[in-house]
Amino acid sequence: MAKKSKGNRNQIILECTEHKASGMPGTSRYVTQKNRKNTPDRMEMKKYNPVLRKHTVHKEIK
Repeated sequence: MAKKSKGNRNQIILECTEHKASGMPGTSRYVTQKNRKNTPDRMEMKKYNPVLRKHTVHKEIK
């Protein structure tokens, strides 16, 4: 069962865009939190992808 959120801070999932486009098996995903009141649009961060062995852009997925 999902964790119940308190206030505006919600849990989000960041997925690697480069890995998704390459068609390689597996995915690189990170779970983090953000304040939806301060950041209403989708988040984008550079994170490490262990499969590709480099830092890539990870975007928020629904």
